[in-house]
Amino acid sequence: MDRLTATLAVLDYAAVAVFGATGALAAARRKHDIVTFGFFAAITGVGGGTLRDLLIGAPVFWVGRPAYVIVCLGAAAAVWVVGPRRFRGQTLTWLDAVGMAAYAVVGALKATSLGVPPFSAVVMGVLTATFGGVIRDVLAHEPSVLLQRELYVTPALAGAATFVILGLVGTPATPAGIAGFVAALSLRAGAILWKWSLPGYGGPNPDAEG
Repeated sequence: MDRLTATLAVLDYAAVAVFGATGALAAARRKHDIVTFGFFAAITGVGGGTLRDLLIGAPVFWVGRPAYVIVCLGAAAAVWVVGPRRFRGQTLTWLDAVGMAAYAVVGALKATSLGVPPFSAVVMGVLTATFGGVIRDVLAHEPSVLLQRELYVTPALAGAATFVILGLVGTPATPAGIAGFVAALSLRAGAILWKWSLPGYGGPNPDAEG
């Protein structure tokens, strides 16, 4: 159980930091002030985990451990100091992909550790991985990641499901978490690089390539 707790903590802080950075970068695109940088970083970093904890009836993770919010503020300060020009091209997209993959595992891991049934644990992983990005895009008046045709929810689903299924067959938390992270990030990377998407309603996706 100690190893499970340590794995959860490491993944959780890493995902919060990465998502916090994406929130700050979204604020930078809109040329907001430093306070808004911090707000965007915090709401993006802890938004998905907050929804997860409320749904499973757990104490909201950052309320009793403000270090999570401090990590978000640190990420915002780093983006402010370094400057958004250093984050070229699709940096926000790739950071979001890494955060999504990590949070898919984190959400499922915390849910299973609290005795949530496997199917619901997968759902918690997906919500944890996607909700913070949705809030960020709404606040920044950017197109929501959920409305893009390329895969986003599906990688989160694959990552959370991989972790939960491996756990059910007796795989330790650390290798199961790594496998889930790799599965989610690989699918998301394919979507970013090659525009992978699922067929839309009524036939193949007209915007998909290949």
